Amino acid sequence: MSGAADQGSPTLYPASNPDQRAMRVLVLGGTTEASALVARLARETDFAVTLSLAGRTAAPRPEPVPMRVGGFGGVEGLARWIAENGIEAVIDATHPFAARISANAAAACGAGGVPLLAVRRPAWKRLPGDDWSEVRDVAACVAALGPAPRRVFLTIGRQEVSVFAHAPHHAYIVRSIEPVGDALPVPNLVAVSARGPFTLEDEIRFMREAAVEVLVTKNSGGAATYPKIEAARRLGLPVVIVARPALPEVPAVPDAAGALNWLETKLARRDRV
Repeated sequence: MSGAADQGSPTLYPASNPDQRAMRVLVLGGTTEASALVARLARETDFAVTLSLAGRTAAPRPEPVPMRVGGFGGVEGLARWIAENGIEAVIDATHPFAARISANAAAACGAGGVPLLAVRRPAWKRLPGDDWSEVRDVAACVAALGPAPRRVFLTIGRQEVSVFAHAPHHAYIVRSIEPVGDALPVPNLVAVSARGPFTLEDEIRFMREAAVEVLVTKNSGGAATYPKIEAARRLGLPVVIVARPALPEVPAVPDAAGALNWLETKLARRDRV
């Protein structure tokens, strides 16, 4: 992203008028954990929260706090935005595969001396009955699928499906929030626009009706999208799964409750000074 988009869009939710003593918090979101956290913080008068979204979804769900959409313009742009808005704490609750913004947040907060906490849901672990082929990135999934034609269920989001055009002999079922459009030009493609969460029963039924032969996904972790992993296990389907990227070493908690506790501790320490 470049230009005006790098600076984010105007607020999508009416800005509140917080008490001047409220701690100003930036939440980098786009996940269920971020939504859970801002829902709790919105009820707390001690925090003035802004939620930032990357802008990959055209119609994001409304949230009960002021929002901005789009990039910041790299590390320098993020550091400048934090300083100009008097941010006292940053919560990185982005997707586990949003490595760039996580790295930018660590660098910007480090440069400005602003406390940073990451919310990192635990990765999925292989269980008995799982048939996983773990690969380093989405591009490596193509080779992992092999030369024989297969019915492939892609649940990696719309942004990276284009790499599978290098293997047009497979039949693809792509499920994403945003329409796939012409991102994957292959002769046999079924595009499903849907927003989860999906239950285990939903996933088993979907995979059976679509005659899925292999699932391709990322190790996003957490409970929200785990049913597809369990469904594949129960149906005896192989899974090509992308390992998580390396992320900055910063203080981290696994969920929204941990982030709220961290913020409350920071607030208490600030108010004692």
